[in-house]
Amino acid sequence: MSSPDTDRIVSWTAMEHGTAEDYAFLDSQHYAHVREGLVDNLLNILKCLRGPTLGYPIDRYDHSLQSASRALRNGESTDLVAAALLHDIGDAFAPENHSAAGAAVLQPYVDEGTHWVIAHHGLFQGYYYFHHLGGDRDAREQYQSSPHYDACVDFCENYDQNCFDPKYPNLAAEDFRPLLDEVFSRPSQVPATAPLPTPS
Repeated sequence: MSSPDTDRIVSWTAMEHGTAEDYAFLDSQHYAHVREGLVDNLLNILKCLRGPTLGYPIDRYDHSLQSASRALRNGESTDLVAAALLHDIGDAFAPENHSAAGAAVLQPYVDEGTHWVIAHHGLFQGYYYFHHLGGDRDAREQYQSSPHYDACVDFCENYDQNCFDPKYPNLAAEDFRPLLDEVFSRPSQVPATAPLPTPS
């Protein structure tokens, strides 16, 4: 991967004046820069989950390490292990929709099933506690026809609801570095920018 060219800048201050050559250059600069630091940035965001346990036996950071450690030791796919590590990363910057935020981070790099599981894990996790708060623990049933329903049930059972054990021997975040490097070095499966809708 080429390093960003820090000596060259475009000649304009408004995007409307850019040329195709300018945007090819800027796109390559941006891609090189964000890809170079992506895994470091994700691990730094994950570290934002360190802190008070908020009543749980462990904090959200150790919960994430435990989720990924269990998934790795159970022989789950590389995609699922990476997702287990990062499944709650959205808690650090999007607490009201952490599942969607975490899934959006993963979507370009993981398989469709893994993305779906992380996008829906918050609702599926509710099976274990929604009814104690006056909610519907069976809200996940609305997705029963999804081909990924069982995988999400399994994820929450084996790598989420049970990952609050302070005695469990978690692996360290850096132990997952090679796996994250593999996942996040893949070509993106989604376009960098969505095409504009066709007028009807």
